[in-house]
Amino acid sequence: MTIEKTQLKKLLSENTLTVTFNKKDGTQRTMLCTLMPGHLPVVEKREGDEVKEPKKQSEESLPVWDLEKKAWRAFRLDSIVSYSISSL
Repeated sequence: MTIEKTQLKKLLSENTLTVTFNKKDGTQRTMLCTLMPGHLPVVEKREGDEVKEPKKQSEESLPVWDLEKKAWRAFRLDSIVSYSISSL
């Protein structure tokens, strides 16, 4: 299944998705994820905090917020088996 990164990011910024993909180790994983601002963690910056360089992102992968693990996860776009819009 192929989808452009910009299309998938738009879907994720407006919805929660159930994405099934193949992991690097060959196993299949299904994840409930989103990029909707209301579901993302709030990062508070305090005075004196070290400024970190943003991690270099691969063009082939997409970081998302895993709603079940409550953590950032990423998957490769070419590993997607299926995706669907989910309701919480």
